[in-house]
Amino acid sequence: MTIDIPRIEDTAAALLADREHRRFAFYGRVSTEDQQDPVASRNWQLSRATGLIEPVGGIIVTEFFDIGLSRSLPWKRRPQAAKLLDALADPDRGFDAVVIGEPQRAFYGNQYSLTMPVFSHYGVDLWVPEVGGAIDPESEAHDLIMSVFGGMSKGERTRVKVRVRTAMTSQAKIEGRFLGGRPPFGYRLADAGPHPNPGKAADGRRLHKLEPDPATAPIVRRIFAMYLANNGYFAIAEALTRDGIPSPSAADPARNPHRTGEGWAKSAVKNILSNPRYTGRQVWNKQRKDEVLLDVNDVALGYETRMRWNDRDSWVWSDTIAHPPLVTVNDFELVQTIMAASGRGRTGNRQRRVRRHYLLRGLMLCGLCERKMQSHQAHEMAYYRCRYPNEYALANHVQHPRNVYVAERDIVPALDNWLLTAFAPHRLTDTIRRLHAAQGDAGPATAAPEIAAANKIIAACDAKLLQYRAIADAGGDPATVATWMAEVNAQRATAVTQRDQAAAQAQAPRRLTEDDIRHLVGSLDDIRNTLRNAHHQDKSNVYHALRLALTYNPGQNKISVEAKPDADYCGVTVRVRGGT
Repeated sequence: MTIDIPRIEDTAAALLADREHRRFAFYGRVSTEDQQDPVASRNWQLSRATGLIEPVGGIIVTEFFDIGLSRSLPWKRRPQAAKLLDALADPDRGFDAVVIGEPQRAFYGNQYSLTMPVFSHYGVDLWVPEVGGAIDPESEAHDLIMSVFGGMSKGERTRVKVRVRTAMTSQAKIEGRFLGGRPPFGYRLADAGPHPNPGKAADGRRLHKLEPDPATAPIVRRIFAMYLANNGYFAIAEALTRDGIPSPSAADPARNPHRTGEGWAKSAVKNILSNPRYTGRQVWNKQRKDEVLLDVNDVALGYETRMRWNDRDSWVWSDTIAHPPLVTVNDFELVQTIMAASGRGRTGNRQRRVRRHYLLRGLMLCGLCERKMQSHQAHEMAYYRCRYPNEYALANHVQHPRNVYVAERDIVPALDNWLLTAFAPHRLTDTIRRLHAAQGDAGPATAAPEIAAANKIIAACDAKLLQYRAIADAGGDPATVATWMAEVNAQRATAVTQRDQAAAQAQAPRRLTEDDIRHLVGSLDDIRNTLRNAHHQDKSNVYHALRLALTYNPGQNKISVEAKPDADYCGVTVRVRGGT
């Protein structure tokens, strides 16, 4: 997200020219979890920090402010916090100390104990309003206070998660409320009246509910009827494609922009048959977010969030019918029984296959259809396959074999050899030159007029909203005021979108110099050392860090490899079973 904020550096330069000041860097953070306006959050955090250092002649000369990042992320994984840590090591950093506006937003859990030693090592003071000035690293009281704030930050986040999940559970179960997201194929969103929260209702927020989509609801009914008539997934997909019926991706391209929308896939049919919301009941908590350690041997790296499916016993069903059903409960349950019986003959004593780790999962592309290749195991070996014709049948408009296979063992050695060679010390200069030459032209330098115009509209809308709230508080007609506010909110949302688009265009990647690229790849010796004797997981992490994209061309029996670390680009072509 991009926000338009005044440059601290411009103000600081004028003040520093007037008289001598102690120079400070400001750090702050706001995330979507806080549900706060980034500009407003940044301003009040900056005000607290400024109020702390002004009595001692302090002036903020630069700032580091992270937007849209959870407090649970460690400092090294927050872009602005990481830049601040890097700046501490620079003798010409331009500031003498760091000030933060609120410790709960800067530190989470044990992050203070992991970060403060870096400040102490480089002799940079850390100022916090809660201790009235600079933190004394030798003070047990200061250490205790900051540890308490870290624990409070973690506890606050946990409480918010519990409250939100509890509230959503009751809303789905008792009220049958639609809790957001895109509607299932076969339904569309309809207005369900004003929001029950008075504050949100005053801002023009409305509730939504599901109603059958006249164009797609009959297709859902047809799919259930065909399956109950003993048609399989593939037969249903072929019939729908043959009749020219748009698939979910074709009917609503925004649902899955990575799909071609050419025809129906077996997976789309199966997902529709498995969706319990077609019975008219609201169902929530089918998936959950798990926080998984990045490295169990280095807890300081923090967690990454992964979506996982919950067991059916954990799903939350509405007590009553929440929206018009497209199929009966009996038909839906019968479909689930037939689907479960498709694996008949299996026994509970069957040996479970151990899950294999694929080094190139998600990185392999089919050169014929440009789709990601599936990870597959055969004869205890890792393969990658594309079965595009088997999935889409009549929608297949390319010359594509029924199955395209390539073995992992034929790719990895040549790939590692190229990486080790390209970033070897004696080849590094040539590689950097190639990276520099491969860059595109720099984007437009600025979009200041468009951003300024949008900001004026946003400010005018905010002023109108304040006036309308005052009218409502004075006893004005709530319905009339809500209509006014809805119109202004729509105008404001349009202006915000225009401002963000202009800012995104203005921030097109600049053309990096060779020195910039040399600095970026300076740590690649670590990558080379990792590749030599790496475990599967470590090697896979390197491939993903380099943002590799491997395209297999079966006709030529070659794989084209692209590596795009950050904004850079380099590439190579390797021949499968034929050297480099």
